[in-house]
Amino acid sequence: MSNTNLMKIFCIGRNYKAHAEELGNTLPTSPIIFMKPSTALVTDKRQYYLPDWTEDLHYEVELVVKIKKKGKSIHPDYVKDYYDSIGLGIDFTARDIQQKCKENGHPWELAKSFDKSALIGSHWISVEEFKAGGSAFGLHKNGKEVQSSTSNLMIFSINEILVYLSRFFTLHIGDLIYTGTPEGVGKIASGDTLVGNINSIEIFNLAVK
Repeated sequence: MSNTNLMKIFCIGRNYKAHAEELGNTLPTSPIIFMKPSTALVTDKRQYYLPDWTEDLHYEVELVVKIKKKGKSIHPDYVKDYYDSIGLGIDFTARDIQQKCKENGHPWELAKSFDKSALIGSHWISVEEFKAGGSAFGLHKNGKEVQSSTSNLMIFSINEILVYLSRFFTLHIGDLIYTGTPEGVGKIASGDTLVGNINSIEIFNLAVK
């Protein structure tokens, strides 16, 4: 990512059936897309400071794909050429702000796209290692597992997401795609510790301040 100002962060909503159900949402028939600005990205520095304008900030752990090759209208047969590593991040969501936006029929940017709303772990694994290990990922909060799933439970697979996105957007090297969160999302508070893993490999370890 030579120029983070040009980097795009795509996020996929409702991509796990159980998560859609836990929030009372209908299942999508095509990927639900929203975006975050480059200022939303925060790397794993082991400390995360809660914003002072929300009382209900939620974690949503997600597999993340990093684009390695420029692409537009990618053919399904060649989509695997456009990424080679899998990461893990958190889509932080201000649930109280989101609810107000929903009630007023407003867009959700304030709840989803604020500064430092997209954590990205510092460790990436190869696609081959990811698949060989079972494609499993999860999140522990204060030592207790709160989210756990596999990529096989996605409604839309990584390849399907990339093909769909590239119909509408040119994908550039370094673009990030957050592929959706499984069930188990919840509130974080000062003093919490969040540890994310892929195939039992620790990807990030974050202290909430």
